[in-house]
Amino acid sequence: MRRVLPGLTSAHVSASIPEYFSLFGLEPRFAIDPDRLSGAYGEVLALVHPDRHVRAGAGERRAAMQLASHANEAYQVLRSDTARAAYLCRRNGVAVEGEGAAPLDPAFLEQQMFWREALDEARAGGDGAAVAALGATVAAQRAQRLRRLAGLLDTDHDFPGAAAEVRALMFLDKLLAECERAVAGSPAGEGAHA
Repeated sequence: MRRVLPGLTSAHVSASIPEYFSLFGLEPRFAIDPDRLSGAYGEVLALVHPDRHVRAGAGERRAAMQLASHANEAYQVLRSDTARAAYLCRRNGVAVEGEGAAPLDPAFLEQQMFWREALDEARAGGDGAAVAALGATVAAQRAQRLRRLAGLLDTDHDFPGAAAEVRALMFLDKLLAECERAVAGSPAGEGAHA
């Protein structure tokens, strides 16, 4: 594999926190160019795809499979705003979830409960328009938090502050996905986007 990808070794996949940015030649930052990421992913995958190494020895085939799997994992993390931000926090020693994670703001948790109740009521009433409106509100809140997160990570290097924003984003992502599923599944779902 060293012939195929100089500098790309098993160290990329064996560390406790694997290196994703250097795999694609990107600077470790929150703000990344998604087109550049996609292009780099395609280039790396083309080089390490196991089909390219069919005639190689068993060790090289195994390494190619491991690196292809690592490239897929890295791409999935880096293309998601929330996962990329969480990865940057972990990479800088800050827990996002579990033991050591900062608690969420009680006002945010209260807002979440209010939104969840509103979603439950709208779903129960078959009100696709109300679900769509709630989804738009949640999407706006998510966009605002993403802007704040970019500053915390790339400018301020405030990883504990960013971790709290990431946790809030995780809640928002889940709620937004539930709103989208509810709109898609509602009888009025077609008209709810208007």
